[in-house]
Amino acid sequence: MARQQKQTATERIRATLADAIVRGEIAQGVTLDEASLAEKFAVSRTPVREAIRQLEAIGFAEARPHRGAVVPNFTPERLTEMFAVMAELEALCARFAAERATDDEKRALREAHDACAHSARQGDIDVYYQTNLDFHEAVYAISHNSFLAEVTLSVRNRVSPFRKAQFRSFNRLMKSVEEHARVVDAILCGDPDGAAAAMIDHMNVVRSTVGEVSPTLRPLDDQAAETAER
Repeated sequence: MARQQKQTATERIRATLADAIVRGEIAQGVTLDEASLAEKFAVSRTPVREAIRQLEAIGFAEARPHRGAVVPNFTPERLTEMFAVMAELEALCARFAAERATDDEKRALREAHDACAHSARQGDIDVYYQTNLDFHEAVYAISHNSFLAEVTLSVRNRVSPFRKAQFRSFNRLMKSVEEHARVVDAILCGDPDGAAAAMIDHMNVVRSTVGEVSPTLRPLDDQAAETAER
């Protein structure tokens, strides 16, 4: 029981810190001080330390000699590179799924999509985030390529705080469901090219939406367009 409580505290701290970093509330170069964070979250330093380690594992904190862990510098270029890789991996999963999914797996995918739609109508970001993870993992699973699924999950973990933050954008939950629907339709129809294209479109929208909730991370093309309009 104690282990479960400790893990819950760790996950809560990690998620809160990651969200604050994405939104710019904790600026780059800021030290993640264990003592002050433990006081803030009203916990011991142990779950804080573990949360920081988990942030380091996904690139959201960097260990510095004599300074502890600090927030790294996320640039628009870096984030665009990360999402470009994420999009291609997810698209390959969708392509393979369209080619290889069984009838039972297609029904399971439809159920995962319906669960997303239901949670989106509820409007709870945390609930939708989990059903969204389940949906994408269903696509990975029915690709029938375990190595691809492992690599895709690994990359997704690196960008997961950004993917969650984008749900704060206006009406994003329902728009996400609509984008999923195009992926699902292509997979159910056995259209590999359509499934891959729909997934890439979806991930490109995710990348752009991150810039709406964190303006400093807007794609450079969007920043240039805004400057030109001015």
